[in-house]
Amino acid sequence: MFVGTWNVGGKSPNQRLNLRNWLTSPSPADIYVIGYAFGHWNKYKWFHSNFSRMIIDRFQEIVPLNAGNVLGPEDSGPAAKWLTLIGQALNSNNFSEFLSLEDDLDNGERSPTSPRRYCLAASKQMVGIFLSVWVRTDLCDHISNVKVSCVGRGIMGYLGNKGSASISMTLHHTTFCFVCTHLASGEKFGDELRRNMDVSEILKKTKFSHSFKSLGQPLRPESILEHDNVIWLGDLNYRLAAGYDDTHELLKKNNWQALLEKDQLRIEQKAGRVFEGWNEGNIYFAPTYKYLTNSDHYVAQTFKSKEKRRTPAWCDRILWKGEGINQMWYVRGESKFSDHRPVYSLFSVQVDMTSKNLAPSAATMPRSCPLKPLTNAALSSTCCAAKVQVEEQLLLLTRTQSCIDSVPR
Repeated sequence: MFVGTWNVGGKSPNQRLNLRNWLTSPSPADIYVIGYAFGHWNKYKWFHSNFSRMIIDRFQEIVPLNAGNVLGPEDSGPAAKWLTLIGQALNSNNFSEFLSLEDDLDNGERSPTSPRRYCLAASKQMVGIFLSVWVRTDLCDHISNVKVSCVGRGIMGYLGNKGSASISMTLHHTTFCFVCTHLASGEKFGDELRRNMDVSEILKKTKFSHSFKSLGQPLRPESILEHDNVIWLGDLNYRLAAGYDDTHELLKKNNWQALLEKDQLRIEQKAGRVFEGWNEGNIYFAPTYKYLTNSDHYVAQTFKSKEKRRTPAWCDRILWKGEGINQMWYVRGESKFSDHRPVYSLFSVQVDMTSKNLAPSAATMPRSCPLKPLTNAALSSTCCAAKVQVEEQLLLLTRTQSCIDSVPR
């Protein structure tokens, strides 16, 4: 299972952005879980006369945020573009050839293999937070009970410029929950407590409703922690407790371990105030935030920048909880597309395939996928439809799935 998180700074991707190097490194996976925050860095002031005066400064989500986006309908345009790029990367001929070669090496022989293709199993967007799950087409039949849930933790404590988008699903008979979050920002003393509160509220308020329970079926998880395996990813926004000068000196020496001793997330977790009992892999990579645009230099490393000085930090993280998960890689990518660097992890996951007497679910994915070549226009429209914004009430009636067989080169 590949899990990746990236704050792309409110920028829509162009067709020249190549995700294949990120998605194929270090090894192909059976499942891809990809979360985005689409931030906007331009200052924006908004007056809400009926309640209070609020100044919204430096948003970090999927779409350029304004009052209309925060309060009104979601802008699905950027999400659809990212879905298209992910689908193209996962289903490109080069990627398929790489997967086939991996299979040959694993089997110790060279034999004709059918190219592995990936289907969009589910996705969910909440304003600037976007999460998608892709699976190999031969696993589609074994995905069931797909549910989504969103929790807003932004303006006034409930709007969607901050918070979480979560997907619950069952693979064979093992339950998974993927939680993509963008927590409270800020470097001031005490801001880490707001992030702790965001985590607590997301754990408490995330609910996956089930309209019926059948005799003979196990209880389906309704909260995050009821799942067999949980993966939490996103821009968690925890900063470094060290002062700017101390951080700058350690950065010049690439002394990550000394810097990590000041990492707020580790401090808060060790104190039992957040993510108690959760796991995170060892970090052997540089802080992922905040870079100058199209540069390998942190904002903190230059005094020529017009941007507000930010202390570099490991804002972008992946944590997990569950007995059947083993982390194999935890690294960062080096794309300069955003002021954040992407972070990804590769997990091996144990799945229960032996449970008996389980009645089929109304939310089980279809038994077959339409496999046909797609034009550019068709690919774009299919990805838009296949975002599977699986609102709970719609999921009880139907299940929309996208299976991409090939894309034009």
